[in-house]
Amino acid sequence: MTGENLTHWDERVDLAAAFRWTARLNMHEAVANHFSLAINDDGTRFLMNPNQMHFSRIRASDMIVVDANDPDTLKGPDAPDPTAWGLHGGLHRLVPHARCAMHVHSVFATVLASLQDSRLPPIDQNCCTFFNRYVIDDGYGGLAFEDEGARCAAQFTDPKKKVMVMGNHGVLIIGDTVADTFNRLYYFERAAETYIRALQTGQPLRVLSDDVAEKTAAELETYPEQATKHFDELKLLLDAENSDYAH
Repeated sequence: MTGENLTHWDERVDLAAAFRWTARLNMHEAVANHFSLAINDDGTRFLMNPNQMHFSRIRASDMIVVDANDPDTLKGPDAPDPTAWGLHGGLHRLVPHARCAMHVHSVFATVLASLQDSRLPPIDQNCCTFFNRYVIDDGYGGLAFEDEGARCAAQFTDPKKKVMVMGNHGVLIIGDTVADTFNRLYYFERAAETYIRALQTGQPLRVLSDDVAEKTAAELETYPEQATKHFDELKLLLDAENSDYAH
């Protein structure tokens, strides 16, 4: 199948590339977890991965279209995973600035989410990226069916904060594009790994001042085309391998 028969082909290709690289980085979990990308102005229609398909096999043509305002989406052969509907449907219905969303149970972000104190102190440049730019959800209420999804979405009130450390669960990242969101997902996992490994040494942490952490975060936010260049390179690597992600 090619893009000739499907809408939003470029967006499908980007999502497929993100799934493939997430699997390659071992940030996926079996056939769980889900990504979505809004395709209309108010964000309520979005592309999503098929129910329980492994990230390493997902192609552009496999994406399903979900309508956050249509509960009948859960019926039929192309119905999304119910928890994907709950979490991403609530997010795209209630948070218009969440154009793209990625939810994973990656190892180090989930370890962070399992600590009594799930804050990420600014101990290196990657950690600084997220200084005052994440929220911690400490109200886990079970699988992310519709009520739980809406509860999570309601915490993204500050557009500056695009990461949710989902206490006892995992991480939820939002962004403007697939490249923007994947880049944030990648660096949050790297930052969480640095912090967790630093804790494992048992040595005192070298924590940067709030002023330096905020300055660094602001500089990284305006760093020219970093997310786009990163993601373009990943797609070029997939292309060089003759991957079928863009089919």
